[in-house]
Amino acid sequence: MEYKISVDTGGTFTDVVVQNDKGKVVIGKSLTTPDRIFEGMRGAMQMAAGELGVSLEDLLSHAGLLIYGTTRSTNAIVQGKVAKTAFLTTRGFPDILVTREGGKFGPHDFSYDFPKPYIARRHTFEVDERVSSEGEIVTALDETNTRELARHLLRDGFEAAAVCLLWSIANPAHELRVGEILAEEAPGIAVSLSHILVPIVREYRRASTTAIDASIKPLMQNHLREMQRDLVDAGFAGDVLVSTSAGGCTHVADLIEKPVHTVKSGPAMAPVAGRAFSRMEGLGEDVIICDTGGTTFDVGLVRDGELKYTRETWLGGQWMGHLTAISSVDVRSVGAGGGSIAWIDNGGLLRVGPMSAGSVPGPACYGKGGDKATVTDAALVLGYIDPAYFLGGRMKLDVDAAKAAIDTLANELGISLERTAFAIINIANEHMINAIQDITVAEGFDPSESTLVAGGGAAGINIVPIARELGVKTIILPKTASAFSASGMQFSDIIFEESGNCVTTTGRFDYDGVKSTLDEIDARLDKASEQLTVASSGEIRREYTVEARYLTQVWELDAALPDRRIENAQDVQGLIDAFHQSHERVFAVRDDTAQVECLNWRGRMTVTLGAADWAGEKAAASRSGSSGTRKSYFGEGLTDVPVYRGQDLAPGYTIEGPAIIEEPTTTVVVYPGSTARVSPNSNYIISL
Repeated sequence: MEYKISVDTGGTFTDVVVQNDKGKVVIGKSLTTPDRIFEGMRGAMQMAAGELGVSLEDLLSHAGLLIYGTTRSTNAIVQGKVAKTAFLTTRGFPDILVTREGGKFGPHDFSYDFPKPYIARRHTFEVDERVSSEGEIVTALDETNTRELARHLLRDGFEAAAVCLLWSIANPAHELRVGEILAEEAPGIAVSLSHILVPIVREYRRASTTAIDASIKPLMQNHLREMQRDLVDAGFAGDVLVSTSAGGCTHVADLIEKPVHTVKSGPAMAPVAGRAFSRMEGLGEDVIICDTGGTTFDVGLVRDGELKYTRETWLGGQWMGHLTAISSVDVRSVGAGGGSIAWIDNGGLLRVGPMSAGSVPGPACYGKGGDKATVTDAALVLGYIDPAYFLGGRMKLDVDAAKAAIDTLANELGISLERTAFAIINIANEHMINAIQDITVAEGFDPSESTLVAGGGAAGINIVPIARELGVKTIILPKTASAFSASGMQFSDIIFEESGNCVTTTGRFDYDGVKSTLDEIDARLDKASEQLTVASSGEIRREYTVEARYLTQVWELDAALPDRRIENAQDVQGLIDAFHQSHERVFAVRDDTAQVECLNWRGRMTVTLGAADWAGEKAAASRSGSSGTRKSYFGEGLTDVPVYRGQDLAPGYTIEGPAIIEEPTTTVVVYPGSTARVSPNSNYIISL
């Protein structure tokens, strides 16, 4: 394998990172092309190929592995651009998605409406059947009515169906039969079955996850198949993997069947990258990761070298949005990025986001028809960005258009052009600071004791004032910061995760039921690994966890199984001890007298492809020094500041702020009171 390629397609830019067999790493970047995603990929890969001195055809024909990540599914869900989806459930339970879980913040605050269900109530259909919690068939499935329902869905133009029958996790016979009938009567409709997708206790979580999966299945199936077909047509013959929300990657076929795992798959790779870069620089195992893209600002956390996971991923805001109950890296997102639009509300206050200019038409300075002021326009007006060196000079920015867009706001606010632009940057900063505090301070984690790793094309613009507000003293801004999530894919493993349901207590432990559940999980993991040729050479490890709780509790915690199988009382005691430790770590209390109730069992198989070796990526600097000056604004009038080109800076070179460092795909603003140093790995270490 001569080349390893990773691709991340965001709402604004498509990022590519390529590593060759000598450890050299290069970046390619291009505007995302929503209508046909490969066009943007091609542009970014051509840029990377040029950096390596090879043609695109040579790059693709000699690449053994391509890892692909995307925000396509997340954006479709948030924007409501999903398939027309029907929700099929047991008769008598049509309001699972309506009543939800948790409701809304401030239940007695009537200034805003209760959130609408993900699938409209009028698109919910009841199926005549009933299975008990023990798996016994109470009411047989009415196949005649189910067939008529399937034909009705076809006539009414439904594109997808989410099937979530009550207690299908205890006995899936009816749910499987409904799936078969839909395939016979309405073969064009994409179907998701809850017991296959997410076999867990808790009806709303299972229903919501299934509904989301079904709604994006037509979109993502077409998207992934088209992308894979275009790659093959362009000459790529290696393995194609897709990054998942679990912080790893898996083969395309799996995600075509379960596209919900692509939700936030791109952002999930940022913490993987942040952990790798902090270890590379020897700056600790507690890391805050910030990824500033064109549309969103994503925040993740690494504690004691471990990624922070969650089984509650809310899309569109906690409680008010929609929930997926799959295991995912905990990444919080806010609508604040380089393309976030600045506007003035009815009260005369300046706002930034959550609306984004995206890649089409993009910020005003792109010259593609956009006329709204954005964070990128503000950075250009403040002198932080060189209009002639954007994307390494491949894209020229229109300064006059940026000034005109911001001047409209300045006139309405009655302040100068520069003050307005500086205010836009600062308001965006506040959104980002709040997002970081939400995942750190609000959960008992002191950000001042951590290293901050910043990525994303817009990260270098404002990461210093953000870190200063949080009390962080050290920032790592990687050389590949502008393709942060794509960089994370270079360090990622192949991950398969399967789950099963078996409710039991430690007082009357169901040995046979748990063994059967874990054996079934193992069988599915075995089948998944056999389908991937690249996995045969990797190191494989398996881990097992259970969602459990004290018998009187409502919510569960994950506890790692001390042994692969639980076969006797000693093994059960080991499980109990593991849960006590988890509970004490989270809540600082344990109840040694209580029984533990186990609900959902999970197995995770990780295939390590080998750590990315970037030792060959060293700066070949011809000199160290400023390439000139540029007038920039830091709150107290325009000032001449030195400008440096990244390729001219040798490892060890130190720059005192204020200064600006220009890379082909990003800009690093070294604010007054901060210092930037080029590390031996060619990353920028910024000290406050």
